[in-house]
Amino acid sequence: MTLTLVEQRTSAARAPGVVATRRVRIAVPSVVILVATSAVVWTGASSLLADHRLGAALAGGWAELAAPLVLALVLALVVCEQRWPAERRPVLARGLVHDACFFVLHLALVIPLMTLLAFGFSRVLDDLVGGSWRSWTGSIPLWALAAATLMAMDAGNWLAHWTEHRVGALWRMHALHHSQEELNVFTSFRAHPLSHFMGFCLATVPVVLVMGARPLTPVLITIYVCLGTLPHANVPWSYGPLGKVVVSPAYHRIHHSSEGALGVNLGIVLTAWDVMSRRARFPRPGDAPCPTGIAGRPLATEQTARGKAHVAVLINQLLEPFAKS
Repeated sequence: MTLTLVEQRTSAARAPGVVATRRVRIAVPSVVILVATSAVVWTGASSLLADHRLGAALAGGWAELAAPLVLALVLALVVCEQRWPAERRPVLARGLVHDACFFVLHLALVIPLMTLLAFGFSRVLDDLVGGSWRSWTGSIPLWALAAATLMAMDAGNWLAHWTEHRVGALWRMHALHHSQEELNVFTSFRAHPLSHFMGFCLATVPVVLVMGARPLTPVLITIYVCLGTLPHANVPWSYGPLGKVVVSPAYHRIHHSSEGALGVNLGIVLTAWDVMSRRARFPRPGDAPCPTGIAGRPLATEQTARGKAHVAVLINQLLEPFAKS
């Protein structure tokens, strides 16, 4: 469903003084996602402000999602991409530089957004079912609870990813991630900020329900972020036998392919969910790396806008889900 705005402009093909119109469609589902995200973020921020914990919560979010281990991994993979590339490119390939801009956006905006979403969803659950849910797992050993939570998190992220490929309104947000034709480690952060809403609906809420008042150890979240970042690297690694269990760069590259079957290899960290849903396509030794991106280039990409600054292209990509002329 779309709303229609009418923009007036003078047409060179018409007589002077005659005004033509151009219809610009505003995608209502994208606006709904924006409003829903804003409402949950506002709930989280208001709750934290009332408890005088906003600064501490945001600092904790950066400590978990931008930990030194994450930054060190990203830097190491940038070096590995030059030393053992799946696809040889210039050191400052346009795709790499552009996704590095998304990485800066991730550090500055997306991490606070994700932190506030987590607290907002937790507050909404409290309002809906009360605080009793926070203590129901109190007798379960923490190690067992953490393992179950990480499995639930990965399964929820797989389901959210599957939904993004099946629901048109969500695909409008997720398509930006798939538009990269020069896959690299920073592509993990090439995502529309609003695309995280569905991930929190289907992944974070189950985690909060399972853990209750017992917070997941920050180091486990950091490790999970690292394991989810590594598969986007421009390296040919398949992990050997371990690649049948853990998502590798070679495995995930097939998911980003601009050719062949779509909607396969949706796993974030584990391949189990793809195997159970018969969506797993394991790389074969000796296969050349497949091209990545979206066939036909339906979205604006930095490769087709070489004369434009990266920031201008990035802004256009972020606005694209909302309007289509």
